[in-house]
Amino acid sequence: MEASSLSPEICKSNVEARGDLRRPTEANHLPDEVLEQILSWVPARVLVARCSLVCRRWRDLLGRPTLWKRQWERDPDHRAALEAAQRHRGMDWGRVSVLRPLGRNLLKNPRGKEQSKHWSIHFSKSQCFLHRTRRFPRDSQKTRPRLTTCYHWYSKTQVIDLLKEGFWEDLLDTYQPDILISDCWEDHRSTGWQYSIQITLLAADQTSIITEFKFHLGSTRHQNTAGQKEIYHVFRNYGPGVRYVQFWHEGQDSESWMGCFGAQLTNSVVMAKISA
Repeated sequence: MEASSLSPEICKSNVEARGDLRRPTEANHLPDEVLEQILSWVPARVLVARCSLVCRRWRDLLGRPTLWKRQWERDPDHRAALEAAQRHRGMDWGRVSVLRPLGRNLLKNPRGKEQSKHWSIHFSKSQCFLHRTRRFPRDSQKTRPRLTTCYHWYSKTQVIDLLKEGFWEDLLDTYQPDILISDCWEDHRSTGWQYSIQITLLAADQTSIITEFKFHLGSTRHQNTAGQKEIYHVFRNYGPGVRYVQFWHEGQDSESWMGCFGAQLTNSVVMAKISA
């Protein structure tokens, strides 16, 4: 039977059958193409952690790109990895499948849904900030968490360890994937505001700066145009040595109103992609 003739239902039933992975000798009489097709339905973490230890043949199959390509072609979230594989011969297929470093947001808790979890918080004078949820007017069921700043500067910082997120040194140093940054903030209708962001690409010592991006914008209540605003930046050709991304942004009510009426921070993104 050709691998292409196997339906998803047949493959899934083979994988989900209790004895298949526990008795590999029963599957080892199958041609490589058929066995690859069956194994491609197994979750990536199971393939790496368990199936690679079953026997030498299974380990060798997992070392080939064909099995992973079958799996990735069925998963829209792996489109960025498939594009990268066409340009990067040293792709660590198993690592990329499990950790998915490309094409996803590398920040944890980017919208403040879990309040300040995963973020380092800094205040200029007092702990004046407010976690809110904005309800979209067109759809009363949709909400977006946000963090509203006050009349003192309030900032948040998160440092991303690129190696822990699934990248490896050769990919970062030789191919230097694009690092895309975006951030959203909203202002209050009645008062002025200030907003700043600084993104720094750091070396392995977390001190040496490879390159950085800074942006600042402010408005008075007379200049204010209420609504959501967004900033974008892409790091390209930044050179070898990048191991960390430090994301920092801050906001303030520029007219010192009592309460939380400053810039409202939400929907931060740090994402890596292989450029064409």
